[in-house]
Amino acid sequence: MNVAFAAGGTGGHINPALAIADKLKEVFPDTNILFIGSPDGLEAKLVKKAGYDFASVKMAGIQRKLTPHNIKLNIQAVHYYLSAGKRIKKIFDDFSPDLVIGTGGYVTGTVLKTAIKCGIKTALHESNSLPGVSVKMLAPKADLVMLGTEDAKKHLGECKKCVVTGNPLRNNIPIEEKSAARKRLGLPDCLTILSAGGSQGASRLNEAVVQLLAYEQKKGNINHIHGYGKHGRDTFMQSLADNGVDAGNPHFIIKEYIDNMYTCMCASDLIITRAGAMTLTEITAIGRASVLIPYPYAAENHQYYNALTLQNANAGRIIDDKELSGSVLIDTVNRLADDPELLRLMSENAAKLSKRDAAGKILREITELMGIK
Repeated sequence: MNVAFAAGGTGGHINPALAIADKLKEVFPDTNILFIGSPDGLEAKLVKKAGYDFASVKMAGIQRKLTPHNIKLNIQAVHYYLSAGKRIKKIFDDFSPDLVIGTGGYVTGTVLKTAIKCGIKTALHESNSLPGVSVKMLAPKADLVMLGTEDAKKHLGECKKCVVTGNPLRNNIPIEEKSAARKRLGLPDCLTILSAGGSQGASRLNEAVVQLLAYEQKKGNINHIHGYGKHGRDTFMQSLADNGVDAGNPHFIIKEYIDNMYTCMCASDLIITRAGAMTLTEITAIGRASVLIPYPYAAENHQYYNALTLQNANAGRIIDDKELSGSVLIDTVNRLADDPELLRLMSENAAKLSKRDAAGKILREITELMGIK
């Protein structure tokens, strides 16, 4: 079987595609896999690193905010779009895919539209609670639509076949007991908070966390692990010093980049973070309460809808980015930290949202679609 993937733009689109590809190769080693994406996008880097073949198509997204510079970019994007169909058709002629799977990003729309015109079977996977433009547009025509959450169904109209599979992770999370994870990190066995704004960092989150750390230092007996990211490299440690926070406090682990994230997540009682789909997939897989600050500039504000899925299930609390401050974060964390029973309940509710073996469920849907036994 030959399977082509269309995914691009962000890790939230690319990593689910890689996870599906990994599962296909694990169960059906003779499957030929090809990824299609922009040569300048993150997909080119991640796909090649994963060892899969990659075919490039010049594509670009439409800029919603109209400025003179963005208008030029949009003209270029339209030019790419008009010429992409011919390039994609050539890729299909050379690769002869039996199935084309799209997982989001602007490349997905054009590739799957071409596949549908060519009579090739198509499948979509949407990791977010608010489906992207490409998925909304293609859902009525695709042969199979797989969703990361139940909430995503609410935003899709006509759909030949919609099924909630969950979001697949490339690697199984090595879940361990909190106390064991804390011991491995060299932390005392007490209330533990993890916060991070991603590898780049989040300036507003960093500013609020400095105030939270200062508060926790005075209160005592609270562990806190924080990743301040690239954007905090030149400012975060100085800000700690300016606020009287001892970075060497035995209760604190403060790093630019957390390279043992799963251990830190397992050690935590509460996680403070953005609301990307795959991050929330990991949080629910481990089963942890969360305070979520959706990235306000995500396409169609989809991170807010991701966070809302957890908040509505009493598994998380949302703080809008524009409302985030040290005092707001301290108040939110305090109310949760002072109620161990609520933290426990929220963690249990998070675990209930987890879709176990999402990759396996996706594989079963694909094999059924393709008539493979």
